[in-house]
Amino acid sequence: MILARRHADDAGRWVRPAVAAGLPAAAAIVALSPGGADTARRIRAILPASTVHGLDPRVDGADVAFTDAMDHLRVLFRTGTPLVGVCAAGILIRALAPLLGDKRREPPVVAVAEDLSVAVPLLGGHHGGNAIARAIADAFGATPAVTTGGDVRLGLALDDPPPGWTVANPEAAKAVSAALLASRPVGLRVEAGDPGWLRASGAGWDEAGRPEVLVTDRAVPTPQGLVLHPPVLAVGVGCERGCDPAELEALVVQTLERHGLAPGAVACVASIDLKADEAAVHAVAGSLGAPPARFFTADALEAEAPRLWNPSEVVFREVGCHGVAEGAALAAAGADGALVVGKSRSRRATCAVARAAAAIDPGRTGQARGSLAVVGIGPGGPAWRSPEASRALAEATDIVGYRLYLDLIADAIAGKRRHDFAMTQEEPRTRAALDLAAEGRAVALVSSGDAGIYGLAALVFELLDREDRPAWNRLAIRVVPGISALQLAAARVGAPTGHDFAAISLSDLLTPWADIERRLEAVAAGDFVVALYNPVSRRRRTQLVAARDILLRHRPAETPVALVRNAGRDGEAVTVVPLSRLEPDLADMLTVVLIGNSHTRRIRRGQAEWVYTPRGYAGKAGRGHR
Repeated sequence: MILARRHADDAGRWVRPAVAAGLPAAAAIVALSPGGADTARRIRAILPASTVHGLDPRVDGADVAFTDAMDHLRVLFRTGTPLVGVCAAGILIRALAPLLGDKRREPPVVAVAEDLSVAVPLLGGHHGGNAIARAIADAFGATPAVTTGGDVRLGLALDDPPPGWTVANPEAAKAVSAALLASRPVGLRVEAGDPGWLRASGAGWDEAGRPEVLVTDRAVPTPQGLVLHPPVLAVGVGCERGCDPAELEALVVQTLERHGLAPGAVACVASIDLKADEAAVHAVAGSLGAPPARFFTADALEAEAPRLWNPSEVVFREVGCHGVAEGAALAAAGADGALVVGKSRSRRATCAVARAAAAIDPGRTGQARGSLAVVGIGPGGPAWRSPEASRALAEATDIVGYRLYLDLIADAIAGKRRHDFAMTQEEPRTRAALDLAAEGRAVALVSSGDAGIYGLAALVFELLDREDRPAWNRLAIRVVPGISALQLAAARVGAPTGHDFAAISLSDLLTPWADIERRLEAVAAGDFVVALYNPVSRRRRTQLVAARDILLRHRPAETPVALVRNAGRDGEAVTVVPLSRLEPDLADMLTVVLIGNSHTRRIRRGQAEWVYTPRGYAGKAGRGHR
């Protein structure tokens, strides 16, 4: 397995690399104590797209909170989530023992001491558990308690090869490993790729030995031993706009079959950058089990023109290079690679295959399709952040946002590239996020509250609309909702938004006051509950008074008004006054003002005071009784 691979030092000795590769993504790091949470956050920085799960109320600041440790561990295990427990190994064993079944389908489980002295792979050692333990050891000086026989005796695991490699017949690995452990002769035959990790291990290989390990990019219908496929094939594809994914998938599968090539040896699917948003291209990569598709500029593909088998002037006139499928395959395979299958066609698609001399690293091949997640982080604290938002932050390579908001989530984005902007730089920060994503990065653009409610999501789409830039248009964009200030403010006082409501910003920086005033008149006449954002600033003192006076013409003076400042953050304050007493001194830019409608009630029950707007259930009950 990859973490048992040894790399040569200057003296030719083989040593474990400082940073482990091939780590499972999206691990859940579970902490049951404050000290465990600190350790979990340190581990999160080295495991890709991982999140901290904390036992509430013992652990503060977790990405995901839970209240029942045993149930939570079982849910994570059942859903196939790699698990790192910063706790006693016995806790994990007792929680998961009833669920154990097929070890080939179970996620890795690793127990880590709170002081980072030891990391113990309990389950799935050959499916990422050993990798996680070794990575923690390399990063923090822990002892990796690896116990799997092949790793300990031989320095390799045949059923867990390096990243990109695949095992064609995993059921054969046990017999071959047993033969190696028993010092019986085992053959090693190499047809493609670099088997350095096998030869550098402690295994004794014998050319005439049986059973045999075959390293090949061929499909082997009836293997006689263990078949390993190295990641040496690059599939280049092209297609018409809107091509049916099934057509391109069928073309690629048929091409590989016709030429006896193994899908497991496909390191990457590649195309021209004009196709970065083409669903068919991404579907092919997914169907082959390859990493996400990679893309090259027309200039990069044109550089491969001398090596093309089927150059086309028609293609050159359309996209600026003489071959997309063949060019992309060659570009991905590198200068020492060569075409093994020329351009094959279907009605609307093409594909070609190139073989590299050594393993292809997709991460260093072309460029990925950039992604932009516009993330609403809620008020800022982890307890208010959705699991989807936490995942989006964990998966991002670059985080863009207002400096204060990024400081609020500093623990969640530790180790990532931060791009901080000042408060009034909404458009520059949004442009920066789009440009970074266009470079092939995974970007999270952070908004407080909900990104679609007075947040940056609308500005993202406005810029797409205004400028129609091809590089932006090809991005994978999604909006991740968050708890809005309106929702949290309403929850703090009860249910003032229990019936129809409207939200209006009183800031006239971007919207003329005449438009704001007209909207206030409309919601006042319609008897809507009203949430006022940006009610008062140092410059603006009159708008809140004007809004109050408009609403007073349509609803009682005693209508409850809730003012919630700094909702969900330190210094939170809640004030409830009648509408007639609403004054600018009670609010600022950090305040949400909730003004009830003519039916909104303010009640005291016990020691608590609540504001709510009835839906009309009392009338419904009366009608039903009659």
